[in-house]
Amino acid sequence: MQLPEYVYHLAEEANWPAIKEHGLLPADVLISNALPDGCAGFEFKRAQRPQHTVLPTGVHIRDQKPMPPAALASCLIGLTPPEWYALVNAHVFFWLEPDRLNRQRVACGARPQVVAVVRTAALLEHFAHITFLTPFNIGYALRKPAKRCEATLVPYSVWASSGWHTETRATGGQPRSRKHKPVELLIRGPVLRFDRFVRSVVRLQTGELFVPNAG
Repeated sequence: MQLPEYVYHLAEEANWPAIKEHGLLPADVLISNALPDGCAGFEFKRAQRPQHTVLPTGVHIRDQKPMPPAALASCLIGLTPPEWYALVNAHVFFWLEPDRLNRQRVACGARPQVVAVVRTAALLEHFAHITFLTPFNIGYALRKPAKRCEATLVPYSVWASSGWHTETRATGGQPRSRKHKPVELLIRGPVLRFDRFVRSVVRLQTGELFVPNAG
């Protein structure tokens, strides 16, 4: 299987000027920039964010309501909830399908959003070595959550050669078909000069959903 030609990143419109200037930064970098004293930032990176948060720098970071610690404790393998939050916060996320992006957009409520339509091949050319794919939405842990561990983030090169074999072996789950489509594409760390990879930008106002090719 091949990845789609484009992947999609949903950002708060309030963050878009900073993204254009500094690149697409994972939550742990945004937190470190806002809380440079160390201790507070370290704890924040390893705790659930129950509410949408505006950092002291003015940057918005989203809530993690669908990942409460108790739910994570029931489905994690080899990691604690704080370790899982830290792992998630170390990545930037892209959706592979507009329908899933729109579910997240609805969860953002009235806040205006920006969709960056990103060229997949260009991302992989620069970041394949730190690109991961997931078989489900790893930011959701409610209602019979799927078992997960660090191996749930499958390196792109592994997925391209052998599919989901390493993920199901690590979690003890039923083998996934090679045709099982990835849900998320993750890059570990910042994507600097993000505009290099963006084909188009679509702004979404209150209640507006993303329509492919609108940009």
